[in-house]
Amino acid sequence: MEGDTLVITTLDRLGRSTQNMLSFADELRSRGAGLRVLNLGGGDVDTATPMGSMLFTIMAALAQMEHEIKRERVTDSINKRRQAGLGLGGRPRRVTDSQIQNAVRLVKDGEPAAQVARDLGMSRATFYRRSRALAGQQDAI
Repeated sequence: MEGDTLVITTLDRLGRSTQNMLSFADELRSRGAGLRVLNLGGGDVDTATPMGSMLFTIMAALAQMEHEIKRERVTDSINKRRQAGLGLGGRPRRVTDSQIQNAVRLVKDGEPAAQVARDLGMSRATFYRRSRALAGQQDAI
């Protein structure tokens, strides 16, 4: 709205690309709203002035570069962990492999897979995926 100011901590939080950030800044300016980026010293960035527009464009380009460098580092780290056979983290499993094995036996004995999965607190798709992964591990041994 007219006279409002959008406050963000870092410029890379505004958008993913320089072009995206510039179009967003134009949209703010057309609505009469200001933009304040805290990591630029906390001053208002007035994109209506030539100097403010230049500063914003340069900082947006640097923010995009920083974002791409971070993404590259994360991708490299994931690839290295996979090559080393390490896990990628994530949420710890609540249901153990032993519980999955027992559940598979129940399904083989005629229990409905949907009910067995529900009793374990997981979806049927997750139950099937975990069952296949466990069977694959046992075949590898």
